[in-house]
Amino acid sequence: MEFLETCRKFISIESTPASGNRELALFAGELCREAGLRVEIQSETLNGLEQANVIARPGEFPFEGELLLQTHLDTVDPGAYALWTRTNANPFNASIYQDELYGLGSADVKLDFLCKLKAIEELRGRRFRTPPVLVGTFGEELGMVGAVRLIRKKKVAARRALIGEPTEMRLIHAMKGIAQVEIEIPFPDEEREYRASHDLGESTSTQSKIFNGKSAHSSDPDAGDSAILKMLDYLAKLPEGLAVMGIEGGVSFNTVPAQAMLEIDVIGGLRENIGRRLKTVMDAIAGVERDFANYADAGFDPSRPTLNIGLIRTYRDYVGMMGCCRLPPVVTNEVYEGWMRVLRDACASVGGTFRVTDYKQPFRTPSDAEFVRIAQGELSRLGIDARCATKSAANEANVFSRFGMECAVIGPGRGAGNSHAPNEHVRISQLHEAVRFYKGVIERVCL
Repeated sequence: MEFLETCRKFISIESTPASGNRELALFAGELCREAGLRVEIQSETLNGLEQANVIARPGEFPFEGELLLQTHLDTVDPGAYALWTRTNANPFNASIYQDELYGLGSADVKLDFLCKLKAIEELRGRRFRTPPVLVGTFGEELGMVGAVRLIRKKKVAARRALIGEPTEMRLIHAMKGIAQVEIEIPFPDEEREYRASHDLGESTSTQSKIFNGKSAHSSDPDAGDSAILKMLDYLAKLPEGLAVMGIEGGVSFNTVPAQAMLEIDVIGGLRENIGRRLKTVMDAIAGVERDFANYADAGFDPSRPTLNIGLIRTYRDYVGMMGCCRLPPVVTNEVYEGWMRVLRDACASVGGTFRVTDYKQPFRTPSDAEFVRIAQGELSRLGIDARCATKSAANEANVFSRFGMECAVIGPGRGAGNSHAPNEHVRISQLHEAVRFYKGVIERVCL
């Protein structure tokens, strides 16, 4: 299959959190077999959905000393289809305009897998001293679950790893850590009882308001405009006594929410509604965010820690929120735990709960490490800026580095303002550039 045709096919296979990535992993496995690689499909289940890691090698599992080339195959939810104007309102319809390919996962980060596969395929028949292993994982958008299970089940024996991420082919040697959090705030008893009986009345009415923002990756919330924060600020300013019937917003904890909706019944007379409880929690979040300014790391942009509330939903008895906190290496565990304690205490003060459901520590590979210098040499040879950089996002490198692997992060496509947003795209010329880079690194490390 021709390279761009394969790219379009890859985009067409949905691998969002709602669908799982197994179908795409099986297709990727077939492509790897056609390239002469030995393939293992590591089947897993996550949130009731079938998922899979695809693991492809030119030979037998060496048990020690291989070069890991890893890319996650899952994507975020696309959000409103109508906003995908470059793909005819279908995020899975890969569309090409001159040198740009549009579609969900084009930059973040499905097509990077094909670049790595093509690089290995071009070396077919060569004898590897240190063999490469190509891995496509699941669940990056859900806490790097696929990478964790890959390591726990000892499916790779790598000492060095190139991790796929849309960096526009800039070499990343350090990334922020991430704490994924969940918050549950219960409705006051009176409000909960009113909500339960509301729809049974003969004449009931509510008022709704839609809030619009701008989507962005949670690693740089300033690049977006949170519709959830707008909504909660509006709710905090409403008169007391009304009943909150519904609060919805966002598509992922990992994305700045572009839309939110508030539904209320202005009945008056309630002694307390959930709005006051939500304000208490948001005030605590604002206090923690003010302290973030004291822990800036000049190597990152944004330099400070950040916190994003990306998802809010209404349930029968409570309002649930999900979000994440990004932490540069300068933040110690003691400081991080102190911030989490402040938020936990604020939730407890209104009868709610606060949980850290996942935490990945920051990582940093020394800029003078041999592996980094090899990657820099290949970039220089291709005429690409070889200076090391950092990235405020977290990915599988945060997992693999904990197990002693030297990690470098790189890939085609732009992250900020592009991934996790409608009309995500990548330059086709940069995809070919990535193939040449990966091939060069494999030649220098593995042959």
